[in-house]
Amino acid sequence: MLTGFLNINNKNIYYHFINPEFSNNTDDVLIFLHEGLGSIGQWKDFPEKLSKKLEMPALIYDRYGYGKSDGLSENRNPNYLEEDAKNYMPFIFNKLLKPNSNKIIIGHSDGGSLALLYAAMFPENTKAIIIEAAHLFIEDLTYNSVKKMYDIFYKRGLKKSLEKYHGKNTVTMFHGWYDVWTNPEYKNWNIENYLKLIKCPVLAIQGDKDEYGSIKQLDSLKNNIKSFCQIELIKNCGHAPHFEAEEEITELTLSFIQDL
Repeated sequence: MLTGFLNINNKNIYYHFINPEFSNNTDDVLIFLHEGLGSIGQWKDFPEKLSKKLEMPALIYDRYGYGKSDGLSENRNPNYLEEDAKNYMPFIFNKLLKPNSNKIIIGHSDGGSLALLYAAMFPENTKAIIIEAAHLFIEDLTYNSVKKMYDIFYKRGLKKSLEKYHGKNTVTMFHGWYDVWTNPEYKNWNIENYLKLIKCPVLAIQGDKDEYGSIKQLDSLKNNIKSFCQIELIKNCGHAPHFEAEEEITELTLSFIQDL
């Protein structure tokens, strides 16, 4: 595994490149995009397992403001995910991946939204995307669940548990997410207009007990994406299907990628 930092837009971005030796035999590469309070470490061994099973290299990185990457130095605006897809992702990929890489992007929650945005902005550079619990718009369910996180962070130990992944970035990381998602103006955020621009196959996964989004998110994907879109609603599962239903998600992901 290769690890290191990239300087993108004068920000240091920390990355892991898993099983780079597989690049000798394939142009396919798995790219993992973490959730709104996530990091490299919070994926656990899920990327490594998929990389080995598929014999494909995998790239995973701490987005700006997260993990070991530089911490936020400004307040986020409501379009920060669109800006991330446009101003960070292509430059990270250009520096770390072969020019002819076939990008298979796997995104969880906010990372799923990022995968959709990148596939829409750079359709010719995306082979496929796999998204878990992606957000297309803000539901009352989403807003209310995020609001509860303030007390969980400060009074119920979440801050301490996140510090082992985000260190000195923990508080700014949390507020960079919480303050935007609870801003009343953010309720109007919506990326459905990007979906029609996606040309690659899509696998969309969501738990039926996801506290941050309902089946309306999956319905919108099915109705708006013009390319092949496989929808999977996982029973008795919350916001993190790759942990809560790991075996099922692994099989779905392997089957989807192998069919490409």
